Amino acid sequence: MDGNADNIDIPSGAPQIVRELAERTGINDFTIQPTRDGITTLWISRLNLRANLRYLKLQAASPYALLFDLTAVDERQRTHRQGLPDSEFTVVYHLLSFDRNEDIRLKVALTEADLSLPTISDMWPSANWYEREVWDMFGIVFDGHPHLKRIIMPPTWQGHPLRKDHYARATEMEPFSLSDQQQDIEQDALRFVPEDWGMRRQSEDSDFMFLNLGPNHPSVHGVFRIALQLDGEEIVDALPDIGYHHRGAEKMGERQSWHTYIPYTDRVDYLGGSMNNLPYVLAVEQLAGIEVPERAQVIRVMICELYRLASHLLFYGTYAQDVGQMSPIFYMFIDREKVFDILESISGARMHSSYFRIGGVAMDLPKGWDKRIREFIDYFPARLNQYDKLVLKNSTLKRRTQGVGAYNTAEAIDWSVTGPNLRATGLAWDYRKARPYSGYENFEFEIPTANNGDCYDRCTVRVEEMRQSLRIIKQCVDNMPEGPHKAYHPLTTPPPKDRTLHDIETLIQHFLNTSWGPVIPSGEASVTVEATKGLNAYYVTSDGGTMSYRTRIRTPSFPHLQMIPMMCRGMMVADLIAILASIDFVMADVDR
Repeated sequence: MDGNADNIDIPSGAPQIVRELAERTGINDFTIQPTRDGITTLWISRLNLRANLRYLKLQAASPYALLFDLTAVDERQRTHRQGLPDSEFTVVYHLLSFDRNEDIRLKVALTEADLSLPTISDMWPSANWYEREVWDMFGIVFDGHPHLKRIIMPPTWQGHPLRKDHYARATEMEPFSLSDQQQDIEQDALRFVPEDWGMRRQSEDSDFMFLNLGPNHPSVHGVFRIALQLDGEEIVDALPDIGYHHRGAEKMGERQSWHTYIPYTDRVDYLGGSMNNLPYVLAVEQLAGIEVPERAQVIRVMICELYRLASHLLFYGTYAQDVGQMSPIFYMFIDREKVFDILESISGARMHSSYFRIGGVAMDLPKGWDKRIREFIDYFPARLNQYDKLVLKNSTLKRRTQGVGAYNTAEAIDWSVTGPNLRATGLAWDYRKARPYSGYENFEFEIPTANNGDCYDRCTVRVEEMRQSLRIIKQCVDNMPEGPHKAYHPLTTPPPKDRTLHDIETLIQHFLNTSWGPVIPSGEASVTVEATKGLNAYYVTSDGGTMSYRTRIRTPSFPHLQMIPMMCRGMMVADLIAILASIDFVMADVDR
């Protein structure tokens, strides 16, 4: 349906894409919602959903090619919804355009009596898992979906956990027990039936063998299962089965104060440590209007890059181990321990330091903080050169990984791939460069890329990223600004110590902010960072209270694992092991 965009009230400064959609869909088709993050946010009708999404992906000049996220919100208990369409459940589509370097967010309002939308899994293959997750968590049906079954929760689970009327703690339920009949039901639900997965038991030429790789196998890097359909040793199909590591991280965001939720974020990509804190606190700071001091920003950058080194070193060592080399992992873990020693000397903790705070960092840098870092910067480049000879130049490793699990840039974008796995296809797009945050625009570094998008290239990109991280860390050490490590804003939690001792009012505010949590103004904001494994975003919604109304965690590993079937069909089981190693994922990042 075409309309006249001249009759539509489009805010000044709105992106051109708003006018393009207005011309296409008509005056009554959408409502523009202002947000704290500045992302163009449009409420559209269910009837025109697919047409709008198809236009944005395929027909618009400089299209929004990447489905960045797809999630939902239970709006039934929300009180601050002035100016928004009536909605009991809202489905949110978040798209990203590399050409425009901008995002767009589409929302569809639903009633509890009619929770259904058409699937878009035929437009974006990555939407398959996202839609299954929304059905699992909220009970929203996607008509035409090829396999709309639970993906995170067990198949026998009752209810939809991210609905507001679903309990948030086990203590809110009766003690858990199973009768003999219920145990039989649970066991029957775990039985592997190939036809339920879309697999055939035999072909005209041969019978297929079915093999469970995982959920407890060292090569799957966590509690993760892949159901393999084999013809001899050749992989006919491989279907990932996730959810074994689910801990309800998003649900926990609804029951913790804005401040006390920070340690939970460390445990998402637990190899990335405080880098998980960053998108969360940045989103809360956007909602609260907090300006972070320059010193705190540089400290955050330095800590993030140290965690990137720690994560990539673990990847590098296990990658080599998975394809048959034992020695590298021992050497690389020694270097990883050196990084953790630095982090411990600054924050007091190693893997899960929870060092970032709303408004800055937990504490200022200790006296002599730079000594260990300078020693590591001088020491580590030579070690990386040795690892090149040991791993990347090893002829056996090259034969095992080059040309294996390859995909091109277009395929990567269709599957919502980001980070090093996308840059390995040749696309030089890094969030730190494209949309700098926390002062990254002040640092000089390159964007490593490769060309083949295979297992080998995914490793080479991460190795070069470690060299670039060293450059960034050195610039932090050489140019660390003076000043406060935390903002003097009333919603900063906890506030600087001298501010709490100024008078009784500031001490009371400190007590309330720390115990109950700060009252964050209503609104919503999404902030994305270039995390260790790709783009990590926190999309938080405040209803004007001391806790988040909705906390959405967009992690890179969740869409990455969807590509496994496409990457390994026609290959051998040994190739699958190399593919898994090259993806670089942790299951806490997938299941949350």
